[in-house]
Amino acid sequence: MTGTTDTLRTAALVRTSGMPGRVLSRLSGWLDSKIGLPFDRLRFRVSLRHLSGPRKIDLPREAVTVVALVRDGAYYLDVFLAHYRALGVSHFVFCDTGSTDGTLAQLAQEPDVTVLQSRLPWGRFENIFRGYAARTFSADRWCLFADMDEILEFEGQAQLGLNGLVRYLNRHGYSAMMAQMLEMFPQAPLRSVAQQSYPEVQQSFCHYDISAVRALPYHDPATGLGFFLSRNQIPDAPPPKMQFGGIRGAVFGERCCLSKHPLVFVDADTDPAVHPHVSTGVRVADTMAVLKHYKFANDPMARDQASLEAASIPHGEDALRVAGFAERPDLTLWSQTAQKYDDPETGPEALREAGFLQVSARYLTEILD
Repeated sequence: MTGTTDTLRTAALVRTSGMPGRVLSRLSGWLDSKIGLPFDRLRFRVSLRHLSGPRKIDLPREAVTVVALVRDGAYYLDVFLAHYRALGVSHFVFCDTGSTDGTLAQLAQEPDVTVLQSRLPWGRFENIFRGYAARTFSADRWCLFADMDEILEFEGQAQLGLNGLVRYLNRHGYSAMMAQMLEMFPQAPLRSVAQQSYPEVQQSFCHYDISAVRALPYHDPATGLGFFLSRNQIPDAPPPKMQFGGIRGAVFGERCCLSKHPLVFVDADTDPAVHPHVSTGVRVADTMAVLKHYKFANDPMARDQASLEAASIPHGEDALRVAGFAERPDLTLWSQTAQKYDDPETGPEALREAGFLQVSARYLTEILD
């Protein structure tokens, strides 16, 4: 789940370009950071509870901790934990916003999991929650921000694992790696697979479509994220892109941001998770991952209707999807422009060759050595 929230809730909504847009974005960000954010942080700390797992973790500097926001995530847990453990994650911190299914009971049995809970509205407090978890459990270490419906993969994964990837990032002085979100979907109408289990979804949701993706330069004010992105350094070759829309834009009219900074080294210079997609004060790497996004698993029609009724998020994407499903009950995302994602080895490579992922020749050379 992704909303547009805290340090600067309004900056992410500014869509104007040019000097007026930049000035408005930065002024709004400054006001919110000085007035709104400190009060929200106080409310959050008062609401915070430790539910289970270690309160402190002692891990080596190269260890990676996952921080994940969750609410009623039992559907995803087995696949999520298995995938990230296989990648080499050392510990998980789940930021629960009020689960009522079996999520909390299952996580309490996992020795490498800490669960924190705040029942404040997640759409407003998600960034504060993630940032607190990162600073508390990943100080001077790498933190991987992942949503429950996201599976991270990267070129060279089989050879490197997360430990090898982190060694590459450390060796070249990087403190963050970007990823592009790839919407995964089946060939069938979405309603016909709404009740599939998450393991089944991993097999049937094997298609993607990047034909409608819109790419902008990283520091282009038209991203609406200039307040945040201006604080980050980026590589010259290849320059990373901020990407928007894709299949969700084409089918539902969403202007969703597909670019994230999920892997971040948390130190005194870093401000982690100031936006659902961005950390600041980082030096962005010359390679990136893909986040396979299973937005349309787990009965998305019912989830979007519930989100709309609860007014959980301000950006209105749930309303666009509800309207789209109402208009076309047998809606499918598959078309002749869809492509098949084969496996973790060839999938990221194909996306790099298509220009969806920006990866340097240096990285490719080093992972082959």
